[in-house]
Amino acid sequence: MPVPFRRRVLATTLTFLAGAGALWLAGPSPARALEDQVVVVTSYPEEMTGRYEQAFERANPGVDLRIVWKHARDAQTLLTTPGHGGADVYWTPSLGSFPALRDAGVFRPLAVDRAALPGRIGAEVISDPQSTYEAFEVAGYGIVTNPAALAARGLTPPAGWQDLAQPRFAGLVSLPIASQVGFSPALYESLLQDAGWDAGWAMIGEIAGNARPITSGGQVADSVQTGAAVAGLTIDFFARSAIANGQPVAFAYPPRTAFVPAQVAITAQAPHPDAARAFVDFVLSAEGQSLLFHPDVRRLPVRPDVYAAAPAGQVNPFAHNGDFAYDIPLGLARTALVVALFDRVVTERLADTAALWQAIHAAEAAPDPTPERAALIARARALAGWVPVPAGDAADPALPALFASRRTDPDADARAKALEATWNEQLTATRAEALALIRQAAP
Repeated sequence: MPVPFRRRVLATTLTFLAGAGALWLAGPSPARALEDQVVVVTSYPEEMTGRYEQAFERANPGVDLRIVWKHARDAQTLLTTPGHGGADVYWTPSLGSFPALRDAGVFRPLAVDRAALPGRIGAEVISDPQSTYEAFEVAGYGIVTNPAALAARGLTPPAGWQDLAQPRFAGLVSLPIASQVGFSPALYESLLQDAGWDAGWAMIGEIAGNARPITSGGQVADSVQTGAAVAGLTIDFFARSAIANGQPVAFAYPPRTAFVPAQVAITAQAPHPDAARAFVDFVLSAEGQSLLFHPDVRRLPVRPDVYAAAPAGQVNPFAHNGDFAYDIPLGLARTALVVALFDRVVTERLADTAALWQAIHAAEAAPDPTPERAALIARARALAGWVPVPAGDAADPALPALFASRRTDPDADARAKALEATWNEQLTATRAEALALIRQAAP
């Protein structure tokens, strides 16, 4: 039975915090080893923060842990105000927030024991190379399935991302929409980095041919558990939560996948720097990291040593991923570009994409194609998987930067819209040509 805890969430308006911060900064620190409170800004859920609150205060008697709950965008606004709105610590799963706040001078340097906390998983760097924020936990991408629904259709579970593109899954894959599901841009970016830009987009497009669109993270597992779909692309904690709540679903990590970090940092002007340091030390300690295994939390630690006491069946990301190293800075730089492309290539063409891939799969399954028909089908497949941004353009920082700046730069937005209009024309033409080739290849 979960241990009850006190709910101590502060009012979350900027006005209140700014005033409180000024008050805290006005007086000297108490004459004790640690200050009597530490203010932590986070978007973690209460069932998680409550457990850390209890454990931290038990380990540090006399220190009051005060939680301020904020979405990432609101937190960025708060933390860039003078005095950081009175916040001591930022602790949250928001992949892009920490580099931006570091570059704005919001954090102070952290000293970390690299023997215990490597700051990387294999070759993937998960902590700040400049040592201003540190990975606290990681979440991995994978596939949630409905074993009963698979069995009822005589289907074997997908073993990897590419399996979701197979004709047997037509209409049965839950696909998160990149512009609407927060975790999904990094998911698709990881597929692009692993398979390569062109092959990755071809695979995403073919999976989309089997897909049902999903517009929120939790809906992936929900749609799979109802049997509306038999498999879905998701991030692990949504699937593990569904399993813990008794939903009849299973979850597996593909052989190569991305594990993306959540991080923790101390603000440069922390009103309670010693207590802040104690909190960060605690969440990164073996005790703090082991709390991530609790059934109410179910996340993946970043200390390799705590996996020796992991629950049965718990994946160890440090032993899972082979030589695949997700490049987080590259993924963050291309997020806006990938989202824009996903909407043009996938979201706005789901019905046409499904019809095209069903026609291609049917043509490929026809017996004894002549060499001429096989060549037409192969050309149609290449056109169906084509993406209107060459790999070289995606690797050039200028194009991702244009899309990243469109929210704040009207000129960049106009140029991005012009490119998107061109992409639409090109996609319409190539898809039409692909469909014509398939018709031409009919026996």
